[in-house]
Amino acid sequence: MIHKEGRLLLVVLLIVFAGANYAAINYIENGLITNLIILTTVVLFLLVLQFFRNPPITVKTNDKAIYAPADGKVVVIEEAEETEFLNEKRKQVSIFMSPINVHVNRNPVSGLVKYFKYHPGKYLVAWHPKSSTENERTTIVYETEKGTQILIRQIAGALARRIKWYLEEGQKVDQGSEFGFIKFGSRVDLYLPLDAEIKVEIDQKTKGGRTVIAELA
Repeated sequence: MIHKEGRLLLVVLLIVFAGANYAAINYIENGLITNLIILTTVVLFLLVLQFFRNPPITVKTNDKAIYAPADGKVVVIEEAEETEFLNEKRKQVSIFMSPINVHVNRNPVSGLVKYFKYHPGKYLVAWHPKSSTENERTTIVYETEKGTQILIRQIAGALARRIKWYLEEGQKVDQGSEFGFIKFGSRVDLYLPLDAEIKVEIDQKTKGGRTVIAELA
């Protein structure tokens, strides 16, 4: 299944690459160059195609679990001060999404979207210490039925130049359902309660909507 964010781009690329291959076959006499052009366009198209894949998943909802909001790798587990909304110390878990990961973002919990804000900004590499505060990003705060607040950030990276989101303040959301998409490499930060029990380790691979990042007390 192809994500809606990539469908138009893939159609345009298909037309452009088909035109390039037609021209190469009919107007370039050197067979080696023609074959290189065809091979290059096929490889590029397949790379973009795999980036926008959106495989269906089955979400097992769990009121105590905080699911990974994205496919990727855990790169940060530490205590950090959250100063935009929560204004308190939290456990931060960050997931880096490489260009080969599925880039769908999923709600880590069910509940109410208490706060949402989009921040324009820079495009530092996603693992840069200042990317969380200086890069283009969104901040989302979920409030569960028990009143627990979970904050996450979509952060653009050096290649990711477009963040998409499909929620707004006051909206009720379901755990594991899709809330956004980041194109071409990025990072997602979670700010969890200090008493949450972390269930992942540094460098562990995550699957959005399936990997349990932490459990609430």
